[in-house]
Amino acid sequence: MTWQAYVDNNLLGAGFVSAALLGNTDGSVWATSAGFSVTEGKAIVAAFAKDGAAFSTGLHVAGKKYMAIKSDTRSAYGKLGAGGVVCVKTLTCIIVAVYDDKLQPGAAANIAEKLADYLIENNC
Repeated sequence: MTWQAYVDNNLLGAGFVSAALLGNTDGSVWATSAGFSVTEGKAIVAAFAKDGAAFSTGLHVAGKKYMAIKSDTRSAYGKLGAGGVVCVKTLTCIIVAVYDDKLQPGAAANIAEKLADYLIENNC
């Protein structure tokens, strides 16, 4: 499966996120949903440096600053109004899943975390 297929089928196709990205742990982008442009790759990667790293800076994704509500070396979650972002780190990549006010935060987190588990099990 291509990286784009993971974004299209596993993240967006599940219906629980409104925009998504898969990128390398160096901050580069492998695949994104249509119209989703993220230039803050290195800042997203920095959120996984240590537990609590995102609490002081927030999460910056696609030009928006999200208030960090979870921050550890695997996952960083952020909130902005009724929407939010879920970022999860695997062995070789970063998953970024954005949800809006029409979607449930728990469902977005669940789908991103499950994809991360699958990728980790497959050494990705």
